[in-house]
Amino acid sequence: MPFEVTILGSNSAVPIYGRHHTSQYLRIQNHFMLVDCGEGTQLQIKRFGLKAHKLEAIFISHLHGDHYLGLIGLLSSMHLMGRTKELELFGPKELAEIITVHFKYSDTTLRYKVNFHPINMDESDIIYETKKLTVTAFPVQHRIPCVGFYFEEKPFPVRLNKRKLPENISLADIGTLKKGEDVLNKDGSIRYGQEEYTLGRKRSRSYAYCTDTLYLPELAKFLKGVDLLYHEATFQTEEELNASGTYHASADQAAKLARDAEVGRLLIGHFSARYKDVEPLEAEARKIFNEAYLAHEGKTFTIEN
Repeated sequence: MPFEVTILGSNSAVPIYGRHHTSQYLRIQNHFMLVDCGEGTQLQIKRFGLKAHKLEAIFISHLHGDHYLGLIGLLSSMHLMGRTKELELFGPKELAEIITVHFKYSDTTLRYKVNFHPINMDESDIIYETKKLTVTAFPVQHRIPCVGFYFEEKPFPVRLNKRKLPENISLADIGTLKKGEDVLNKDGSIRYGQEEYTLGRKRSRSYAYCTDTLYLPELAKFLKGVDLLYHEATFQTEEELNASGTYHASADQAAKLARDAEVGRLLIGHFSARYKDVEPLEAEARKIFNEAYLAHEGKTFTIEN
């Protein structure tokens, strides 16, 4: 079952050097989601052969334009293409007003329902949950209220070892084994041991999205062991960041957080327009955390079980 993150946009502030505003397309099992929706997102979706009509949820981290200005266009295009399936939209509470005003003055009534869910920007909270997945929003520190998102699979069911299962085993006993429990006789002895008749569970996977933000060392505990971490690296070094005076992070700071959180891999993006070549940012990060990679647009990062 796939767990994939496709980068649609990786630049900050302005699109330049062929790089676009921030957006990512996620496929987690049978769930299709979008994280942020900067200008040009719908064009990037088409460019990379993805399907907008499959999207079930969109998550907006904050209200700086490079993270949401593509949203109205995407919502409108899905309307014009005949979408009827409901869409879940998560973002700062003010986003609802922005969307309402735009469609009011363009005299547009979408043919599908958008269920808007305002995010509490000050506390960590599960904001979306299905039978297979949870999405948690957590506050970061930027010039305006901003959150990151943590995507995590729920535990997989226990897999049965069908080669060993007795032919006459009951459905009730199979259900017990699927719970990861032994099947017991009335006297308490083991009739079917789960270690013998099951193959255990597939490993649940996780992805954390962390932008725009200052370097927050305290996030290491919350992000501990995440399989894939995307963290902004707007500037090459901490020295350049300090000179800029912005509420952003540098490549070496992103790497420090990845190292301290013991993550599997680190993706860095949200690059400043000052860098035509972003390879030095990857080199900077790898001095501290070797499994650091550039969030190149069009590249899909897969997390295996």
